[in-house]
Amino acid sequence: MFRGFYTVGSGMIAQQRRTEMLANNMANANTPGFKAEQSSIRSFPEMFMSSLNATRIPTEKGLHMTGLSPVGELSTGVYMQETMPLFVQGSLRETGLTTDVALLEGNLPVDEETGTPGAVFFRLESDNGNEVYTKNGNFTLDPQGYLTNPMGYYVLDTNGNRIQLQNDDFRITSDGVVMEGEGAVATLGVSFAAQPATLLKQGNGLFASSTGNLPEAQGVAGVGYSFQQGYLEGSNVDSAKTMTDMLAAYRAFEANQKILQAYDRSMEKAVNEIGRVN
Repeated sequence: MFRGFYTVGSGMIAQQRRTEMLANNMANANTPGFKAEQSSIRSFPEMFMSSLNATRIPTEKGLHMTGLSPVGELSTGVYMQETMPLFVQGSLRETGLTTDVALLEGNLPVDEETGTPGAVFFRLESDNGNEVYTKNGNFTLDPQGYLTNPMGYYVLDTNGNRIQLQNDDFRITSDGVVMEGEGAVATLGVSFAAQPATLLKQGNGLFASSTGNLPEAQGVAGVGYSFQQGYLEGSNVDSAKTMTDMLAAYRAFEANQKILQAYDRSMEKAVNEIGRVN
């Protein structure tokens, strides 16, 4: 009885965590550059049960060949193994601001190991000097004229240097060249991640690499991208699908809750009635 109790409990915890993930996706449906998260729910290893008079507890199906009397398989519950961002291009939204830039993906190499395409990101310098990456091109100018993101992280050029401008009267070409008047100031830096699923999510639409700085996209063969000034890339959250998934997760949680209540009533009866001495 207690095995079933813990199995149902693990299912409730998994659905609760999935609901929290989906709620976070929905809350960021209008956040520029936000990448929706996906969950991976897996089951714990199953146990292969034998009769009660066996001398050892088998955990592999092949052990029934040793002469033990098999009873059957027993599931030990599920768990949410991990969450992974979905790196699909979001739709563009026009803002008209010169400091807003959308990074559009072109042809990107496909990783042979995973079968998924890579991804390109803006290069930023964080407050501790490390390089981080984002798809959110909602930039601004700080008091010194440096191009920064809303958190004050500096936007880097292709050489890894900060970009300083005189004012917000500048333009950005489709290949990322920042122009003031007729002169070129810098070229927006873009990094390429061959396996974006391995990036570490930092919050606020930022990602970091656990294996050092990502390579500059210009130096990677087969990587295509362009820029659109005055636009922002929206989130890739599908609001309708997210709401449907939230309802499904809630119903699954509710079903497990009903079973848990049934187990609770059975245990109450076992304690208060079956064990009563007349």
